[in-house]
Amino acid sequence: MTSPLPVFCSIVPPHVLERLAEHADPAVAEAARRTLAVDLAQRATRTDRPAPAPAESSTGKPRRTIYDAKNGTRLPGHEVRGEGEPATTDDTANRAYAGLGATYDLFLNAFGHDSIDGAGLPLRATVHYDEKYDNAFWNGEQMVFGDGDGELFLDFTIPVDVIGHELAHGFTQYSANLAYYGQSGALNEHVSDVFGSLVKQYALGQSADQADWLIGAGLLGPAVDEGTALRSMKAPGTAYDDDVLGKDPQPAHMDHYVRTGSDNGGVHINSGIPNHAFYLLATELGGNAWERPGRIWYTTMTGGTLTEEVRFGEFARATVATARDVYGEETAEAVRRAWSGVGVSTS
Repeated sequence: MTSPLPVFCSIVPPHVLERLAEHADPAVAEAARRTLAVDLAQRATRTDRPAPAPAESSTGKPRRTIYDAKNGTRLPGHEVRGEGEPATTDDTANRAYAGLGATYDLFLNAFGHDSIDGAGLPLRATVHYDEKYDNAFWNGEQMVFGDGDGELFLDFTIPVDVIGHELAHGFTQYSANLAYYGQSGALNEHVSDVFGSLVKQYALGQSADQADWLIGAGLLGPAVDEGTALRSMKAPGTAYDDDVLGKDPQPAHMDHYVRTGSDNGGVHINSGIPNHAFYLLATELGGNAWERPGRIWYTTMTGGTLTEEVRFGEFARATVATARDVYGEETAEAVRRAWSGVGVSTS
């Protein structure tokens, strides 16, 4: 595998922001256009940036630093809280600190993986990025959170699964390094949704049956009348159906796979298919989803067998092989059924 390539990955998909940018309400349209412009600039400036160096030694403890951009765009900003320091008076900074810690705890305690690179990589996050910035992103080096516009999107540190999702892009960067387009890009987004959801479930002590399987619940603001989250792993395509946001376009089955040239080939859309497969597996196996299902996905991602341009079928077959090796044929058959349930062949 080639060295990890930093990729700009945001939680709010471009298709959502592009719709909002055409809205009749000038305030809605302006916030979306500003966010799209910032995202475009971030994508353009990240290509020559080297991946961050791991810690000098693995300690089994997080190394978090939170910065405040003070509604500017210079990164990382002013340091406001370091590892082990007391809480600040800024709830946003404290939520970011806690969310980085919750993600670190999942990877270490559930998988024995020290930070997102497995070698104790320091975790950095910047809050209060830009003005009314409607997104959060991983830029290959760190997390960045907008405050939202207060009407469509609230503070992006509120849902812990958003933090876990974005940091998991770093996990993918340092493990399978999946290319960010087409089916491999959709799998990149899928893996982030899986581990983002597992961060929330682990932090709340929820079993697969107790979890809501929503990504970004609590993020949508008062101007969104018909929406619960950005995505649903339980029922892709049902997270929102709103006059302002539009209709959630995620498919749950290969019969409805979306072929598009936008959003790097629909990476935020078609991720609904493998997302639903993971949900089907987790609920069939029962118990805690970070145990057998999460271990299968983690081992597949870190096993060195995936190509960077892996497609759905290849990824599915790899998870079946991992399940057989780690848990035996009965669990492998459950993985096959989950992929069959979304129309992905494992034969």
